[in-house]
Amino acid sequence: MSKLKKQEKISMLRTLLTIRKFEEKTIQLYQTAKIWGYLHPYLGQEAVAVGSCAAIEKDDYIVSTHRGHGHCIAKGGDLNKMMAELLGKSTGYCKGRGGSMHIADTELGILGANGIVGGGIPISVGAGFSCKFDKKGRVTICYFGDGASNNGVFHESLNMASIFKLPIIYICENNLYGISMCSKDSVACKNIGDRASAYAMPGYVIDGSDPEEVYKTVSGAVEHARKGNGPSLIEAQAYRFTGHHPNDPAEYREKQEVEYHKTEKDPVHNYSKKLADEKIIGSEELEAMEKEIQKMVDSSVEFAEKSPEPELDKFLEEVKNI
Repeated sequence: MSKLKKQEKISMLRTLLTIRKFEEKTIQLYQTAKIWGYLHPYLGQEAVAVGSCAAIEKDDYIVSTHRGHGHCIAKGGDLNKMMAELLGKSTGYCKGRGGSMHIADTELGILGANGIVGGGIPISVGAGFSCKFDKKGRVTICYFGDGASNNGVFHESLNMASIFKLPIIYICENNLYGISMCSKDSVACKNIGDRASAYAMPGYVIDGSDPEEVYKTVSGAVEHARKGNGPSLIEAQAYRFTGHHPNDPAEYREKQEVEYHKTEKDPVHNYSKKLADEKIIGSEELEAMEKEIQKMVDSSVEFAEKSPEPELDKFLEEVKNI
């Protein structure tokens, strides 16, 4: 694994900011009833998506979750298509039929977000089989939350992936809460990463608010997988700044806990400061970057709002031959 270069660090910061501003805008749109259905913001967890996607190639696969906007953006997803999908427009990734939890782009290796808790984990096994047997050296990253780690399919999938030495990197984004239940009350072991030992694969527990730590750990797991040594399990400990969705007041969390993570563990603020301290980016350059990204996000909203609604007579177009 090579050391991150200056431009790579700036690129990671740009992606962190893009996810943050995109998610902030979607919350605004949801609160003004322009986005219907559920919305699960990724605020606070940006470093996991950014660090992990920086460690793989375009041809590699990712399998996302219900909280998946950050993964899509970090893998190179088109903001216009994403925003159009959220607003239910025909120019969206799923032509407005999938919404927030079903964005996919197979050309970018994004095998889809999933509204079912743990639903992407068995999909990753199929993707991992594909990666192994096409012999092109590809790997699959599978994201899931702490709640999904208690599902039976988690254990079945990791067991099978280990038996067949599939090139999969399992990343548990432990944001401490499965909806409203704290993970310490629902997970029997101290660290989810420790469950790797049951399936004879490497296990890691890392700071999911540090994109460079995520990058370093995932890069090692990717190298391990590409060499034919099989899967790894990484627990990236992060924190969702909002409730489970925008209508969730999250009264089950202590105010001091939320304040701590928002002030001390904010991945966007901390990485901006880190690059400033390293003289990699100056305040004027950072301000210009933020304005440019905000303009890009605003432009995606304009694109979505001007896009046509799906045509009623075409709703069954993709399934009419089934």
